[in-house]
Amino acid sequence: MSQLTVFSNSPVKASSIIGTNVVNPQDEGLGVIKEVVLDPRSGRVAYVVVSLVRSFVLGEKLYAIPFNAFDFNLTKNEYVLDITKEKLVAAPGFDADNWPLMSDEKWHREVYKYYGRSPYWE
Repeated sequence: MSQLTVFSNSPVKASSIIGTNVVNPQDEGLGVIKEVVLDPRSGRVAYVVVSLVRSFVLGEKLYAIPFNAFDFNLTKNEYVLDITKEKLVAAPGFDADNWPLMSDEKWHREVYKYYGRSPYWE
């Protein structure tokens, strides 16, 4: 990342996150944030849901990604995910019409493990 890039850790509204572009550190477009999923018991963000750029995936496949896996580039108003397109396509995903069970802890653990993050509830 450039030294001129400004990252922010300030609180933001969920509505301002939805629709924000996701890029990797090479500034390649990866997708768009479609949803922010909250854990009502803890009040924490469980993950965000990203829809991939259609040019490299057919159909709309969604990916749950731990929110702490992203950096926010304030200058460009986009989220940066340190991952290649190929690794993102191979990530655990789901169809827009067939979401995983939100109560499935095993699924959540697999998602966090894939991105090298500790589950938010630990």
